[in-house]
Amino acid sequence: MSTQVPPLLAGLVDDAAVFPPGSATLPDAVAAHRRHRGSWHADLVGPLLVPASKLAELAGLLDAGERIAVGVIGDVPLARLAEVRAQADPRLLLRQVEAAVAKRGEDPLPGLTTLVALARHAAGAPAGPDDGPLDVYAEVPLTFGLTGALDAIAAARADGLPVAAKFRTGGLAAELFPTPAELAAVICACRDRDLPFKLTAGLHHAVRHLDPETGFTHHGFANVLAATLAAAEGARVGRVAELLTAADPRPLVQRIEERLDAPRPLWVGFGSCSILEPLTDLIRLGLVNGGFDA
Repeated sequence: MSTQVPPLLAGLVDDAAVFPPGSATLPDAVAAHRRHRGSWHADLVGPLLVPASKLAELAGLLDAGERIAVGVIGDVPLARLAEVRAQADPRLLLRQVEAAVAKRGEDPLPGLTTLVALARHAAGAPAGPDDGPLDVYAEVPLTFGLTGALDAIAAARADGLPVAAKFRTGGLAAELFPTPAELAAVICACRDRDLPFKLTAGLHHAVRHLDPETGFTHHGFANVLAATLAAAEGARVGRVAELLTAADPRPLVQRIEERLDAPRPLWVGFGSCSILEPLTDLIRLGLVNGGFDA
């Protein structure tokens, strides 16, 4: 295998270096992101994820002619995101906006309506010569109102709006880690609606494992990839859950290797505060072949 990242893994990992648990300073995150974008594994790396409130600070760290692809994480009220986008420095190539539409137990539909309006505005706004499409990701809690929210996102997408779903797969509390059955159900629900999705939090390593420091069992991104491939091929929730539960990497790798030359279905990718951790696991599993230069 060459040192190029195969199509199945392209853009799999967004650079979330400034977010916990890494919590890098923005200057350090920008410097590291430049190194990743100039490395042999650049095709693995998605945009630099930055809180909406930090966009002005980010622009101040760029050289005069420098451009950088950015994913905006909504840490401001949803109604302000269109304003934030309009006021962004033109050197920031805004590729995606991600925002939570509700807290756990809240009705996600009001917040989702506001975010869909942003997607509608983005779809109708004139684009500059270097601008790509702006994708909008609605982070939906895996609790009350989930099915209705997925239906609403799918309906907006069917109307041509650049909106998709996002789910949390970890965090600082046990309830933020969905069970394999819960995650399998939501993957299949997205499959049934032809709805792309992103994931965030907890996916630092390839294979499902127990973190000895926290006592939490983390999902593995290779598990998620193998499970999503199975779902895209029509597998039922039970089979998808089995792949999410697997602690043996061999069946995961076998399924992934069969599809390395094809685009990734359904799963857009995930944010990680470390690029090198998932990259190291991919090398150890033999799914990419290269040496570290970052």
